[in-house]
Amino acid sequence: MRALDDILVLDLSRVLAGPWCTQTLADLGARVIKVEKPGSGDDTRGWGPPFLADPQTGEKGDAAYYLAANRGKHSVTIDMASPDGQDLIRRLAARADVLVENYKLGGLAKYGLDYASLAMVNPRLVYCSITGFGQDGPYAPRAGYDFMIQAMGGLMSVTGEKDALPGGGPQKAGIAIADLSTGLHAAVAVLAALNQRHRTGRGQHIDMALLDVQVAMMSNQAMTYLVSGDAPGRAGNGHAAIVPYQAFPTADGHLIIAVGNDGQFARLADQLGHPEWAVDQRFTLNRSRVEHRAELIALIEAETRRHTSAQLLDALERRQIPCGPINTMDKVFADPQVQARHLRQQVPHALAGTIPTVASPLRLSDSPVSYDRGPPLLGEHTDAVLGDLLGLDAAMVADLRSRGVV
Repeated sequence: MRALDDILVLDLSRVLAGPWCTQTLADLGARVIKVEKPGSGDDTRGWGPPFLADPQTGEKGDAAYYLAANRGKHSVTIDMASPDGQDLIRRLAARADVLVENYKLGGLAKYGLDYASLAMVNPRLVYCSITGFGQDGPYAPRAGYDFMIQAMGGLMSVTGEKDALPGGGPQKAGIAIADLSTGLHAAVAVLAALNQRHRTGRGQHIDMALLDVQVAMMSNQAMTYLVSGDAPGRAGNGHAAIVPYQAFPTADGHLIIAVGNDGQFARLADQLGHPEWAVDQRFTLNRSRVEHRAELIALIEAETRRHTSAQLLDALERRQIPCGPINTMDKVFADPQVQARHLRQQVPHALAGTIPTVASPLRLSDSPVSYDRGPPLLGEHTDAVLGDLLGLDAAMVADLRSRGVV
């Protein structure tokens, strides 16, 4: 058994935040029915290169972007704009435990597929709406995209090098962190609502906003402002409250050194040939090192430049000084710890036979994640799902298909 084997999820979302939520639920065992527009489907199917290619014909398939967030789902194509399509979705929602959608505010109400409408059909339904700005407030009607949310929510104000230094200025994260973290928070909220339903027998409406999540994810940086009244700025790879805790140049690249306490600093100073640093009043305690950051960093950099990254990494690890390489993705998947944790998996795929996927980080001892279903082709499961869940026979599905409903 997997943890959510008894849960049916209707996925009306697309792109990343919603699909990341539902992929997490699928990893945990939920049966996820992804409803897509006939002919085109989720926008990210075309967000490439790279694209998966048919091994026989070489014909372009789905983009890697789509493959990253849709593992373990069933794809059903339904034209939501048609009355018959709306009826099919309504009937699926009547059977579902969870519905996840990321349409703009009020976008599904015109189809009778909003929470108020579907709660009358299925009072036990947990209905999760993901939007840029939430269901209320002056920005609620606006579309919200990850890049702009990273900016509006404060992340870009603390990400990047200082303005006065070369390359300085605001930077976005290298991944769509607002979308991904919203997807994870949405999954947590869904699980909480399902547990609440055990007690009350009723579902509820979950209102997830990318901006809310991004502000919450500012965590200590947000609290720094709330406590002090001073807005933190960009510090490059440095840490506002811990020194040394950043990237350092080596003879052939860079290495992360992340000293978390005074004992580790004393070992670092000794390893770099300067045990006197550990008793220097400027550097003995972390709060003093923060005050004398520039002086200390210059001293450390002069020593790290004398060694290759591999030499320094080996020496620091032997002294139990936290450090690590800055890996490109090829080196990530070649890393022995990543390999030991089996973070690259293979999943079945209707076009390619099998394709690689990144493992779920969720490790449950009694109900583990399995990798028995890959990302679906567009409409791959339409006939099976409509037959299994709604009792439609082949002739009925053929009729719907002839009229463009599915």
